[in-house]
Amino acid sequence: MKIEVSADKRSVQGKGASRRLRGSGRLPGIIYGGDDAPQSIEMDHNDMFYKLKMEAFHASILTLNVSGKKEQVLLRDVQMHPYKQLVLHIDFQRIDPKNKIHMKVPLHFINADIAPGVKTSGGIVSHVLTEVDVTCLPKDLPEFITVDLIDLVAGHTLHLSDVTVPENVEITALAKGDDQAVATITIPRAALSSGSEAEDGEAEGEAAAEE
Repeated sequence: MKIEVSADKRSVQGKGASRRLRGSGRLPGIIYGGDDAPQSIEMDHNDMFYKLKMEAFHASILTLNVSGKKEQVLLRDVQMHPYKQLVLHIDFQRIDPKNKIHMKVPLHFINADIAPGVKTSGGIVSHVLTEVDVTCLPKDLPEFITVDLIDLVAGHTLHLSDVTVPENVEITALAKGDDQAVATITIPRAALSSGSEAEDGEAEGEAAAEE
């Protein structure tokens, strides 16, 4: 998904200036990294507020148009008001298409409802991870990584090494030898108890029949 953000250069800085900027419906921010100096910017608050609700906005290469000059950037930090629906500040980082980047990418789980541990055993899927840090060139950055639970049975755990990633994308933790758990299926205690009671009932019935 191609996402473009429009912004303007910001010359006046300081807490007072930022407060006045927000009061006029604008959002202060900064762009840094690369060979250029950091640049203070401002953009429409509401437009950015709704863009931040997009999952892809947090894990995509963005095109930042600053007063007509376009740059490829990553979203690096967002400061939100503690209780108001208000974005206070936003940071973007310039990228070099030739250099690898580290980025957190969301995990999308599929086939949970037909996994043997759920469909046959009545288990519940627990998502241990919902995102994963990857290393790749900017052009290879995926918006998300699909995790297929089709073969997961009750009592078993799916690890990072079981996840299929796109070509030229590396899971950072795996590269460090850390094969973290991603998802597991557990049987609820109530289901285990009812299953045990049913087995006891069957055993009693068989014993009575033998007598």
